[in-house]
Amino acid sequence: MPQPPEKLEAALRYRFANPALLRRALVHRSAAHERGSRTHNESLEFMGDTVLALGVSRMLYTRLAEVAVGDLARARAYLVSEGNLARKARTIDLGDYLDLGRGEDKAGGRAKDSLLADTYEAVLGAIMEDGGVEAALAVVTRHFAAQVSRLKPGVLTGRDYKTRLQEELQARGSPVPRYRLSSESGPDHRKSFTVELLVGTRLLAKGSGTSKKIAEQKAASRALAGLHKFFSETAPEES
Repeated sequence: MPQPPEKLEAALRYRFANPALLRRALVHRSAAHERGSRTHNESLEFMGDTVLALGVSRMLYTRLAEVAVGDLARARAYLVSEGNLARKARTIDLGDYLDLGRGEDKAGGRAKDSLLADTYEAVLGAIMEDGGVEAALAVVTRHFAAQVSRLKPGVLTGRDYKTRLQEELQARGSPVPRYRLSSESGPDHRKSFTVELLVGTRLLAKGSGTSKKIAEQKAASRALAGLHKFFSETAPEES
């Protein structure tokens, strides 16, 4: 049996003026079908998907306005992905509140990423219907702020500068890049690392940062910017 939805309001930090909207957001099609009802959460899910994309886009733009649009789009795609939304849903124990059909419940529907992600969006849609766009955006901001704050240019998604550089080089038949630590300095609590990026035996770029990973990303970013020159001057061993 699902938990009373009123408890979910505390986890959301949002009080519904119309609690029926929250109850509807938790009704899966399987439960509605068993009851011979047409009332389920899919239309609210549609609305929630829209406000979620708006909220995440606004947060990314505010924090990373200087980043290329393609990178912002990839970051947003990850943040609103099924797996990530399911993780958000689990932080508020959303599975405990789902109203599922008996078959779906027995099949483990409360733990399914797809159901959790869809219901999470439906709850956002219900909040927007109940309190307006800004109320829903406030919930999105609370839930995604920490994750967005950790994003850095070049490390937005799995397709970061290092990955993109390797793909570019492989597509042109070049050796994969190598990263070599050339120096580190500073006290333990404020280290600075410098990394050299080599393709074959040729030094293509350098990068510095407060960690080796950041230094490697910066080196890869600079290498990407200079690829045209690199290939116009490439040595015979890389042709």
